[in-house]
Order: sequence, then C-alpha cells, then structure tokens
Amino acid sequence: MQDQGLARRELIAAGLAGAAVALPPVALAQSGARAPDAPRSAPAAVRAHRVEVPMPHGGVAAGHPLAAMAGTRMLLQGGSAADAAVAAMAVMNVVEPWASSAAGNGFATCLDRKAGTVHSLAFTGGAPGLFDPAVDPAELDSGHKAVTVPGAFGGWIALARRFGRLPLSRLLEPAIGYARDGHPLDASIAMFIRRQQAVLARYPTSAAIFLPGGQPPAPRALFRNLPLARTLQGLADAEASALQAGADRDKALMAAHAHFYTGPVAQEMTRFSQANGGWLRMADMAAYAPLWEAPVSTGYRGLDVYCSPLTSRTGLELCEQLNIVEGWDLSSIAAGDPQLAHCLIEAIKVAKADIYRHAGDPRIVTVPVDMLLSKAFAAKRRAIIDLARAIAFPRGADIARAGDPSLLALADDRSRGGDTTSLSVVDADGNAIAVTTTVGGGFGTSVVMGDTGLLCNNGLRIGSTAPYDGHPNRAAPGKRALLGNGPVIVLDKGRLKLVCGTPGGETIGQTQFQFLVNVIDRGMPIQEAIEAPRFALQADPSFYKAGAAISVQMESRFAPAITQGLSAMGHRLEMVSPFAIGSIQGVLVDGSGARMGGSDPRRMGYAVGY
Repeated sequence: MQDQGLARRELIAAGLAGAAVALPPVALAQSGARAPDAPRSAPAAVRAHRVEVPMPHGGVAAGHPLAAMAGTRMLLQGGSAADAAVAAMAVMNVVEPWASSAAGNGFATCLDRKAGTVHSLAFTGGAPGLFDPAVDPAELDSGHKAVTVPGAFGGWIALARRFGRLPLSRLLEPAIGYARDGHPLDASIAMFIRRQQAVLARYPTSAAIFLPGGQPPAPRALFRNLPLARTLQGLADAEASALQAGADRDKALMAAHAHFYTGPVAQEMTRFSQANGGWLRMADMAAYAPLWEAPVSTGYRGLDVYCSPLTSRTGLELCEQLNIVEGWDLSSIAAGDPQLAHCLIEAIKVAKADIYRHAGDPRIVTVPVDMLLSKAFAAKRRAIIDLARAIAFPRGADIARAGDPSLLALADDRSRGGDTTSLSVVDADGNAIAVTTTVGGGFGTSVVMGDTGLLCNNGLRIGSTAPYDGHPNRAAPGKRALLGNGPVIVLDKGRLKLVCGTPGGETIGQTQFQFLVNVIDRGMPIQEAIEAPRFALQADPSFYKAGAAISVQMESRFAPAITQGLSAMGHRLEMVSPFAIGSIQGVLVDGSGARMGGSDPRRMGYAVGY
C-alpha cells in the first residue's frame, strides 16, 4: 500500500514553490523510505535553492552576508531602516570594493511609513569643474582623469540625518573592524581582483591594498584595507568630537560630513589628484550635496511603483516598460510560452530607445519626464511592437524639445559596462529603504585616492555618458552622468508590498522589470521570483543608436521551447551561464502583513531577518 505521508523535503519544496499543500489525514511516516529525512523522500526538483527569510520585526537583504548582518545588528540595537542601510553600505565598501565605495555614487528609495510617503535620495557626484570634454574617452575608463566627485558618503549622512537614530560611530563600527582586522575574501571578489590586476598594478596606492606582495589575494584569504579603516575611524571620531563639544546629533553628523568634504579626506583627495594630473579639487568636494527628490512612479495592476528619478535612467525605463506591458494580459500567458518573454523583450527595446534619446541631468537639460511616464505615450509606443516578430531596435520617440540633436548618424562608440551592489531593508516600524550603489565599472577608476583607501566612480565613461555632441547626456563640467541604479518600492493602497533592488549596470532595469512581472503578474513568492531564469538585452554599438544590433543573453535554464520559439520570432539569442544576470535583494509583504526576505544566489547576497 502506498505511503500517504508527506515528506519534510516535499513540504519544503512546496513552500518554496508557493504552492498550497493539503496535508494528508494520516501522520507523517517516522521511519522507512518515506520518513522526512529519508533520501528517497527528496523531491526531484525545487523551484528555489534558498529559503525565504521571515522578517517579522525587520531585516536586511544585501549583496554580502557580512553587510546583511551588520545592518541587522543595527536593527537589533534599536536602529531604523536608515541606520541599517548606512551600516550595510559601509561594510559593502570593505567586502565588495569592486562595486561599492564611500567615494562612489548611488540612489536610495525610502518609505516613511508614518507619513505614508516615498522619497528618493540621489547621492551622485558630477564631473569636476576642470573636466575637459575633449579628453580621450579611453582616459575616462580608469585613471586619475576618470574621477567623478564622490557622492556616497554624503548620501550616508543624509539618510542618517533624516531617518536615522544611532550615532555614526556605531554605524561604521562593523566596517572599521572588517577593514582593520580583516575578513575572509569572497572567492568572487578574488576573481575580480585577478581580472583587474593589470590595471590595479598601474597605481601604487591600489596595488598596496589589492595586490599585496604584488599578487592578487587568494580566495578566502584574510583581506584588510588599513587606509580605509583609518578614514572611516576619522569620520567616526569627527562626530564623537562634536558630540563631546556639546553638538546635537544633527550637527555632529554634519561634522563628519565636513571631515569628508572640506576636511582631511577632501584635502588628501585633492592633493593626490593634483599631483597626478587629475581634475578633482577642493571646490568640487565643498560644492557637493546629495539631493532629496520625488521619485518617479507609475501605477501597475492597481499597485503604485516608485523608483529613482533622473539622473537614474532606470526609473524612467522601468516605469515605461511597465506601462507598455500593462496593455497586455501577461498573467494569461503560460509560463512555457515564448510569447511572455517576447513581450518583455520588445517593451525593453522601446523603453531603452526612448530613455537613451532623451534622458540627461535635469539641472542642465530639459527632459520630457511627464511624457515618458504617461500611459497615453506608452500606448503609442506599444503600437510599434509586433507580437509575432522581433522588431529592429527603434529610434527614440520624437518629442518636441528645443535643441534636440539629429540622432540618425551617430558614431559607433561602444558603451562600457558598470558594476553595482544593492540592499533592501525593513524595520520594526514598517519603514523600508532600498539602496543601489556603484563605483561605475569594476573597481571604478581603479585608483585608490592617496591614503584614503577609497576608490572613486568612473561615471564619465561612455555608457554613463553619451559620446555625441549635442546629446542631453554629453559629459560637461559639473554635470551628473546617468546611472543605472534604480531601487524600487511598491505600495498596495499605501501599504508596503515590496522593496527591492539589483546591481548589474545596463541590466538593472531589465532585471527589476522581469522580477516585478514574476511577483505581480505571475504571483510568485519572492525567492522563486528572484531565482527564475532571466534574460538581458545587449546593443551593438549601444542603446544610443537606432538600428543597433540587439542580442538577447539568456540564462541557460530557459526551456528549449522558449528559446526555440524566440529564435523563430527573429530574436538573436546568446546563451549564458544558468545564474548570470543581476542579483535581486528584496522583501515582499503578503496580504496578511507577513514580510519575507529574498536574496539572489547569482552573487554572494544574503538575507537576514529577526
């Protein structure tokens, strides 16, 4: 007689798949082949390789386990989501240096639960005032001229001032310890250092940290960054000195800000830049300020989706993609039908064309944001999509604007990629923050700025900026380049539904788009939605140019019926590794209010809740 007991592993698999499981009327087998831990009781496959992490009081999903734990430590000490985010970002600077730095750039999307409002914080520095637009573009990939004004630390202070509770010294304590005493270097970071070895070796300050003894550190070797530890300790000490002198919390935080932007850090960066032919100066540092702005947003299937405004291109891109596919009933398309992927691919093409044509720093150029976000505009753009065939990469929409350049004869300059990291936080009060930070391309400029231990963003490179004269995103002194960073918050009738973000450079908006469709249209639980196979469009020479050759990089876990169907529709496919695109970190809230964290196995991300 067949044993009707339901094995523990089947229960786990069913939970990961988000399936409703009816327990059998008989008790679970306690011994034999059907016992919960018997090898034969394991399911043939599971839909997710990591369990979702319950966060009844709060938690952090971040791009590295030590960062997630550092943020959760702040929550356990009574800190807010902002405190946890700052602590986690500081640790990411130490443990994932190829993608994160206090001297980098980024965006945060923040839910103030009590006020019921969502805010966006841009901590993105622009080109130095001495920047020469005639520079050889190769010098903007790495080196002293590639430096943009450091923005991230200003963002840390802005978050702590507006939404934080704990002193900066406590927020920086985990990062200082890991930088001073060391931590086991993740194998993937060791690989990235080895890949970048030739460039890092050009700069003695970089080689001293990343190539000790002239060689890349081995995986899991104890890795230290003593100059960074001293810099972070100096910032904590500046706050402590101000508090001891009678300053309140806000003024003490601003003392740390001054230490970075007008004091010893700025002075050392300026000295080093000037001595090596760079353009960064004290005036650039002193003039910098992070910006609190209203996020861009759209309604999708009755939910409110909030993302980063310009100078993040991803907020506009994500909203337009959602607006386009809202005209189709995606939930009615079977998971194995290539039509679903086709619809998403074509929406990405159209949105990329529009955003790359029109987006730029809104302080300097006029960008038709309201038009790009409108449902009517999306309907017109949806009409150019053929549901049966892949279209060529289109020209961006014609939107009247003074001084709009002709984009029909653009040069064939190729974009350079970017690297980022992301984290998502919820706290006991229901506040939520998603942050995506970057140093631009891997290791940013690859130049550690003097004795600071800090790498700067190389955000002036082609891709973040347009190489075409007259384009709204052409680099210029003081102008902020576009970032792909676009952390997301989704509300359901004013209540938190989802907070998420991902790294991935050009793939960020594409990854978040597919993830949202998985959650909203396909009803997946968070970990399954994160681990579902993804694709990413690549343009040759770039998304700036109409008619660019589009290839669709597809994770190899896609079913053959899907890839064959897409090929038959005219898509040019390139199969990549099974877990290769993006790294979502997020928290999903269900109808009961239960909060579940998820983290992507594609990198070394981890979620921690309590």
